[in-house]
Amino acid sequence: MSGVGPVEYRFDEAIPVLRRTPNALDAILLGLPDSWIEATEGPRTWSPFDVVGHLIHGERTDWVPRIEHILRHGDAVPFPSFDREAMFDASKGKSLSELLATFASLRAGSLARLQQLRLGDVDLSRRGRHPELGIVTLKQHLATWVAHDLDHLAQIVRVMAKRYGDAVGPWRAYLSILAPRPR
Repeated sequence: MSGVGPVEYRFDEAIPVLRRTPNALDAILLGLPDSWIEATEGPRTWSPFDVVGHLIHGERTDWVPRIEHILRHGDAVPFPSFDREAMFDASKGKSLSELLATFASLRAGSLARLQQLRLGDVDLSRRGRHPELGIVTLKQHLATWVAHDLDHLAQIVRVMAKRYGDAVGPWRAYLSILAPRPR
């Protein structure tokens, strides 16, 4: 068991998290009424439905495509920009169950492709160029993929919990998930 503090990216620790994200989303969201799926934290915030659409867009255009971009171009050519809100148009007319199935299929394909690339520890120091952040390493990109999944799982449960933020009454004081988010 590792202690608290900085931890370096490791394939054997990261892949199991990435593999579990689709099942975690299914467990949290499948079969819930729309009131849970469409909940937001207010204007210009994302619902659980929106988050799943965003994760799909990431599978299609970010994680593995940027790995391949680093392998092909290094830091000579910046990554194409990522549209963080592409899901609003792409998810229109789809059901949550369709989105969850699409995400699970895309994630399985991403992990299969990652395995095909046979990346090792030496590859982790390869560099790419992010259009806003500048030089990044493959290790940072891969670690971000894991943290991104966990961030959005936390976002989903936070949005859902806040639906009952007033209903919990005085117990709100004990529920850190309902505390205002630091900016």
